Amino acid sequence: MSPYQSSLFFATLLDNEVYFFFAFDQAKALGFLQAIRVIMNTNQSTEKSSFASLLNESIFGTDSIEGKVVTGTVVAIRNDKAVIDVGLKAEGRLFINDIKALKGCDSVSIGDTLEVFVDRFEDKNGEPILSIEKAKKEAVWKKIEEHMEGGTVVEGMIIGRTNGGFSVDISGTTAFLPGSQVDLRIVKDIVPLLNLPQPFKVLKMDKARNNIVVSRRAVLEAARNEAKSEIISKLEEGMIIQGIVKNITDYGVFVDIGGIDGLLHVTDMSWKRVASPSDLVKVGDSVQVQILKFNKETGRISLGMKQLVKTPWEGIEQRYIIGNKYKGKVSNVTDYGAFVELEDCIEGMIYITELSWLRKNIHPSKLISIGDEIEVVVLDINPPKRKISLGLKQCQENPWRRFAETHPVGTKLEGIVKNITEFGIFVGVTDLLDGMVHISDVSWNSGNKDDKSKDLQKDQTIDVVVLDINPEKERISLGIKQLENDPHAGIEEMNNLKGKATTATVKEIHSAGVVVTLENGFPGFIRKGDISSDRMGQRTDALTVGETVEAMILGVDRISRVVNLSIKELEFRREKEDLKQFGSTTDGGARLGDILGQAIKEKEESQRQE
Repeated sequence: MSPYQSSLFFATLLDNEVYFFFAFDQAKALGFLQAIRVIMNTNQSTEKSSFASLLNESIFGTDSIEGKVVTGTVVAIRNDKAVIDVGLKAEGRLFINDIKALKGCDSVSIGDTLEVFVDRFEDKNGEPILSIEKAKKEAVWKKIEEHMEGGTVVEGMIIGRTNGGFSVDISGTTAFLPGSQVDLRIVKDIVPLLNLPQPFKVLKMDKARNNIVVSRRAVLEAARNEAKSEIISKLEEGMIIQGIVKNITDYGVFVDIGGIDGLLHVTDMSWKRVASPSDLVKVGDSVQVQILKFNKETGRISLGMKQLVKTPWEGIEQRYIIGNKYKGKVSNVTDYGAFVELEDCIEGMIYITELSWLRKNIHPSKLISIGDEIEVVVLDINPPKRKISLGLKQCQENPWRRFAETHPVGTKLEGIVKNITEFGIFVGVTDLLDGMVHISDVSWNSGNKDDKSKDLQKDQTIDVVVLDINPEKERISLGIKQLENDPHAGIEEMNNLKGKATTATVKEIHSAGVVVTLENGFPGFIRKGDISSDRMGQRTDALTVGETVEAMILGVDRISRVVNLSIKELEFRREKEDLKQFGSTTDGGARLGDILGQAIKEKEESQRQE
């Protein structure tokens, strides 16, 4: 008969209901019979639920221990095996030596009890397959699971390297330790940690995959945080403590002060400038430091070494007087200047603009080098910020001051045009010094077609006159037009005649207006819109060259030095006077509308400008 076919089939009647049972082997059949006997001996008033419960317990109760750890009893010793009773219909067998090895005992006797794992309910002989090794492993898994749920640590040993991490033995069970969870920092050599009992924290368990993940770093972090909290509670700013250099960076040193790290910034290592922290300390050095700042909330600690010795800046203003010269040694050269050591731990800085009077657009290394013994002038001292500003060029003669002594204002000299810009012309007056001719000092007719500045070229030799010298600002102001008499001298006084009427002769006619010459010879200009108060007459062809016109003086243009005139404004004024005197305009009120229109237009323009 196939093992999948019933070897026994029967039925029983209880409370007028028929129950059918199927058995697949002899042991099952015997189990069914035993269940029936028990049920039939019970009170006939047993409820159906009780019957089902008893039946399930009798028939299927033995299956419930499969894959579980149960307590077994040694009932017999046969050759090299012990017969173990676990409450099933048949007994299982285990090798005596396996029991001794796993239990750590010298002998096995009848009556001994032990924990075993029911691997399978029965083998081909109908006996259960038991395992004491799996039982021990199950116990370990359960214990590890309890540690994970409780957040406690388990003891294990790192036994070897595996892909992505290391293998850890925990009471015979292998767990996985990721490489990132070995230590607080990257561990380059794992050998010192191998085969040493140490605590681990269980991060994850997956029984189906037989996977346990642990962390040594989590244990170390917890210990560090606990120690850190205790240390932090005792720390105070100003305390002097001993520490060990743990790490060196470009900006400072991390010092272990008893389980917690503090930062010793490079600027707090010594009163003198430190090029690199590694010049003063190395990893593992024992150093004495002072707590400068301490933030209990963030746990950040700032340390200092130089604060433990007397500051050399004390009395600095008595040792170095502003304006005096002192000798020093160049200790460093940067893009923005150079540092000069005046004495041990005292450095001053020469800013790039204070290196040379003339050579300003070159790197400081082109002028001085590290190790040079030089003479400098103290320009400023700031004891709170521990800064001394030095000057190198001040030890040399100021070329602008020297030029002022040899070329007083009004001196005429030759120069070479070095550069021409929109605002002026740079002229070389010596081999090293340049002066500037402002655009307004190039020609008396600057801005007009007679402007001579348009004829100048680079490298051209020209005559100039010294107008002003400012050695402090390193400026020399020059002039070209001052070499000639001002053809329009006094033209600015025409501003005092604003609103007055004058006569002028038309000299040139342009699309934008007409150029005129006043009675006193000063040039003038009448815009197209100012030619007539009549809009139809606001045309440049309304006037002819040589014609004499009467116009109102509006003012003098400071740059072009031309008097601005207006025929229209003069006509408006006279029309208003006629209207006031005679009650009408000079030509019967024909332009009264123009007057009012112009007034409205001027008001609107005024409002837009506001």
